[in-house]
Amino acid sequence: MTLSMGERERFLAEPHIGALSVIERPDRAPLTVPIWYHYTPGGELWVRTGPDSRKARAIRAAGRFSLMVQRTEPTVRYVSVEGPVTRTAPDSRERSWEMAARYLPEDKVADFVAYDQTHLGEHLLLYMQPEHWVSADLGAF
Repeated sequence: MTLSMGERERFLAEPHIGALSVIERPDRAPLTVPIWYHYTPGGELWVRTGPDSRKARAIRAAGRFSLMVQRTEPTVRYVSVEGPVTRTAPDSRERSWEMAARYLPEDKVADFVAYDQTHLGEHLLLYMQPEHWVSADLGAF
């Protein structure tokens, strides 16, 4: 049921919608929000978000976050990673395009990037090195 490291990394590299979690306040459960992400096996995971968003402020304060991705077909499978923020970087049109191309049909990417650049405001890239992994494939259940 547990995935091998190669299986975990390949699954995480697929374009799932992630559930990002980060401790925002010590008296509350973690802030958990859906997010697009990018991961290449063996490398850092990165996300784009507004520099003043709740998640960006919480991630900067905590210095780490977690991300869980899952599927239900053809089998129930999930991977969760947690680790430190290794760096931040300014966003760019190229990174916006790269992320959009991961999730949208090819003919929708240019329109999304144009909308992103003109309506969604400034973004920041947050990079995380996966340190702790939890994964499973529940087979035919």
